[in-house]
Amino acid sequence: MKTQTKSFNFIDLFSGCGGLSCGLEMAGHRCLLGVDANKEAIQSFAANHHEAAVYLGDIKKLSEKKLTELLKGQKVDMVVGGPPCQGFSTVGRGQVEDERNQLFKEFVRIVKVTQPKVILFENVTGLVAKKNQPILAKIFQYFEKLGYNMDARVLSAEEFGVPEKRRRAIIMGVKGGECVFPEVTHGKRSKQKVRTVSEVFKNLKAKNGQIYNHDVKAAQIKKVEDRERLKFIPAGKGIRYQEDELNYLPKKLRYGIDWNTLREKRFRQTRLQRLPLNEPSPTILTARTTYFHPTEARYLTPREAAACQSFPNDFIFHGSQTAMFRQIGNAVPPGLAHALGQAIKKIEFKKGVFKKKTAENILGKNAFHYHETTYL
Repeated sequence: MKTQTKSFNFIDLFSGCGGLSCGLEMAGHRCLLGVDANKEAIQSFAANHHEAAVYLGDIKKLSEKKLTELLKGQKVDMVVGGPPCQGFSTVGRGQVEDERNQLFKEFVRIVKVTQPKVILFENVTGLVAKKNQPILAKIFQYFEKLGYNMDARVLSAEEFGVPEKRRRAIIMGVKGGECVFPEVTHGKRSKQKVRTVSEVFKNLKAKNGQIYNHDVKAAQIKKVEDRERLKFIPAGKGIRYQEDELNYLPKKLRYGIDWNTLREKRFRQTRLQRLPLNEPSPTILTARTTYFHPTEARYLTPREAAACQSFPNDFIFHGSQTAMFRQIGNAVPPGLAHALGQAIKKIEFKKGVFKKKTAENILGKNAFHYHETTYL
């Protein structure tokens, strides 16, 4: 029996700006190639993964010949990424022939070509819900036919040192070994406290002393009334119900609406939602106007959003403010990817027969490995 301790060479499909690659490299693995169709995301990827090749374009047009050229003879140990699985719908028959599955099948095609030891990809948590058992079963079947032992977990980023409450389904496949997922390092199930917004906002400087992607002027709120309202809202709070309006806003700044006429007597989405200070942030989304600074009357800067996502301060984003927020919101938190990268090092590759884990026996409560944390 031989324990794998060496770093893996990997390629990142649907890479975005490279959050997953960043964390895996922090764990000692080496990125050979990033593939994405978004120009600004690939610019960010290239700026932060200097040794990796990049492919900008439709993955369906990435031929085996071009892939071989980009890899320059280097062996691929692992294929990672975030392939879309929207076409695996449980509404109706959920046909695998659904054209929306094409991008997922491109992931499978690249795996067939490169024959890695490990595959790793992430998706929305609903993918491993009990009701979606047929979807996950189909995904497993694709890779089991290629010789991979499959498993899946839902992990929550704040339990791995990320200052953000973000849950993602992690699907892993191993050829000639069992899947290994990381042990919780932060929160109630460990010795370390969760990291908070306040903690990471204290220092946004890169190693060279610069603060990148931190244009406070561009984060200002245009609407005067909202700037004034925000001054009265505490960290971690926002306006969704009439009770919030009465608690936080002076009469002259209230919305002047009849709350009884609103569906469920509330705003559909919380307005003027400040980030908390002494907790992890809510899930960072792709819209730059979703959250507001905990104490200042403005939006977040890309640097602040990236800090919540656990990006290193020297990770530089390219593109417009809107594009940067889209990249950050779509990314796998590097802190979570780092934990996965460390766990992958513990995989034992050996010959033998492995007991197949079906989608049925990993779904439901058993797949959801996070803890419902309360914060002091």
